[in-house]
Amino acid sequence: MIKTNEDVLSSIEENQVRFLRLQFVDIGGQVKNVGIPVSQAEKALKSGIAFDGSSIEGFVRIEESDMILKPDINTYRILPWDVSGGKVARLICDVYKPNGKPFEGDPRYVLKRAIQEAAKRGFVMNNGPELEFFFFKRKDDQATNIPHDFGGYFDFPPVDQAEEIRQNIVVALENMGFNIEASHHEVSVGQHEIDFKYADALTTADNVITFKFVTKTIARMNNLHASFMPKPVFGINGSGMHTNISLFKGGKNAFYDESKDMEVSDTLRYFIGGLKKHVKSFTAVTNPSINSYKRIVPGYEAPVYIAWSGANRSSMIRIPAARGMSTRIELRSPDPSCNPYLAFAVILMAGLDGVDNKIDPGKATTLNLFHLDEEERKKHGIESLPGDLKEALDYLEKDKIIRKALGEHVYTDFMRLGRAEWDAYRISVHQWELDRYLNII
Repeated sequence: MIKTNEDVLSSIEENQVRFLRLQFVDIGGQVKNVGIPVSQAEKALKSGIAFDGSSIEGFVRIEESDMILKPDINTYRILPWDVSGGKVARLICDVYKPNGKPFEGDPRYVLKRAIQEAAKRGFVMNNGPELEFFFFKRKDDQATNIPHDFGGYFDFPPVDQAEEIRQNIVVALENMGFNIEASHHEVSVGQHEIDFKYADALTTADNVITFKFVTKTIARMNNLHASFMPKPVFGINGSGMHTNISLFKGGKNAFYDESKDMEVSDTLRYFIGGLKKHVKSFTAVTNPSINSYKRIVPGYEAPVYIAWSGANRSSMIRIPAARGMSTRIELRSPDPSCNPYLAFAVILMAGLDGVDNKIDPGKATTLNLFHLDEEERKKHGIESLPGDLKEALDYLEKDKIIRKALGEHVYTDFMRLGRAEWDAYRISVHQWELDRYLNII
């Protein structure tokens, strides 16, 4: 088990590791890395490695460009494939300024700050996300959106043509320390899911990043493209990242109370109240792409309406049946295009606002929300998630709690990048418009 810098160095020597990848993510959640030979490992572990922060989107201006990557030794893992020259290990890094202080624009720091806020209240948040993704064929070394197979939910080979590839991904992840719970074909053609065990929020965010790049790498080894795009194919279900959430306090599940209705605590109810209050704002973070809002539409099992329930899967928030230490809520709206560090931070701070201010979530719904018309939803006080990225950003701009959760640096750049994305989309001429109008106008 890795506990010290010396443990890392010993593992490098014992396993004949030749290169280290020092990884971090930008505001958009894209993995960045610098490769170093192991001869530089001791230096990197002791004092970090300098890099140009001005070249990373959303970090700093050119006159403030010097940044330091400091590896978190808890994230040391040997990659489950060799490259020419030998084995490679990775370390996820925190980003620091030259004065030794954490960089406010580092998404990992944003989550750490939220975790500290929870700790002040005695809470630890655990997360268990369920990432869905597609395997698409490649053509001329480019990704297509042609599904790799035509299987459906829980299908078996030969209809499910990706079982062996999923197994290779599972083995690779287990070799990197993951505790895999299940893997299966999902509802849509070419769509899959691999579930791993929950952990504290920071570990889980690190795992999401690792899961995505391992899945993409092994897919590429099989001449496929793994896509975590929320809605890559029109007319079929998109990919979500349903996120199971629990709060623990003093080693006990703070969401469980056998004496209360549904055996759930007031803390759980208030946490849901905070999520409901802020979800229109934090959706810009948990669903950050233009494409995200093509998934959140009626008719494809994705949550559209802001409500909570017990086992009702038409609700945005539901409480799975397990109780005791397994009591949790499932937030069904996030998608896998999000930056998990930012997403978990805003979810946590939204929920804590509910707990701090005892926000009533209202009554749980037992109705199938997908079958209600607009008038019926209005009668029950059920609102909808934002319909597009612009609307979500507009809500975020007005929400002081979520803005504070992100911090001014990340908030400012997140809004700038989001507005630019929307403007680029808004002024583009899309194939749909050409198909619809070119011959008739």
